[in-house]
Amino acid sequence: MLPVPNEGHRRRQKQRRRRFPWGSIATVILVVAVCVYAFTLFGDKESPENSQVNDTTTQGPDDVQVGLLDESSPQNTQTVNDDTDWNLLLVNYENAIPENYEPKLVEVPGGEKVDERIYDPLMEMLEAAKEGNWDQLPMVVSGYRTQKKQQQLYDDKVAGYRKEGNSQSEAEELAKQWVSVPGYSEHQIGLAVDINGATYDLYFWLQENSYKYGFIFRYPGDKTDITGVAEEVWHYRYVGVEAATEMYEKGLCLEEYLAERQAEQ
Repeated sequence: MLPVPNEGHRRRQKQRRRRFPWGSIATVILVVAVCVYAFTLFGDKESPENSQVNDTTTQGPDDVQVGLLDESSPQNTQTVNDDTDWNLLLVNYENAIPENYEPKLVEVPGGEKVDERIYDPLMEMLEAAKEGNWDQLPMVVSGYRTQKKQQQLYDDKVAGYRKEGNSQSEAEELAKQWVSVPGYSEHQIGLAVDINGATYDLYFWLQENSYKYGFIFRYPGDKTDITGVAEEVWHYRYVGVEAATEMYEKGLCLEEYLAERQAEQ
């Protein structure tokens, strides 16, 4: 026969059954809190939705830059990175001269100045043009122009059209066909020259032979819709013999040549 527990023993058993496991619950809560905190700090940052794409190694010329762009940085700004592309710098009504562009100038016969890198081929071309037995030797009548000079020429052209009865806006549009807006003229980079001679035949000779010396007939009449400039038989631009030869053979202006070159890259 089992012994009958006394009253004190019964009370101790009841107390054991009623005691709540607070220590275990506190431990569980602490572990959960630590997990939540850790997930908040490190969780989900490498998921495809939250990660940034920085790989730009497979872009083509027409691809959009992937990633974050600094909106404060200038867009569409031309730069001449090295000595391999200076001769192909595009300056026209849409492309301004790069900021702080300063050519190294040298004087040519007649007092005009040009970029020193085109001096030798320019002199060779003018010397070769003497074979035409012109009454007057061809010479550079306009080379490098300062911003002030270009502004003066542009303003004078606008004023002339204003005297003809055109409005200010009409005069400006007409003037742009003959004189580039200051900051958008090839003359301001020292790579372009206006050449004059005694007869018009000089220009036929230049159109057929200038490429041999690295120069192009910059503004043909049939390219006005591309260049934005009316025909100027006197205006020649240095681009280098290789580029000039290709443009001559294909009948391209500088804008077309550069577009074709970019498409091939």
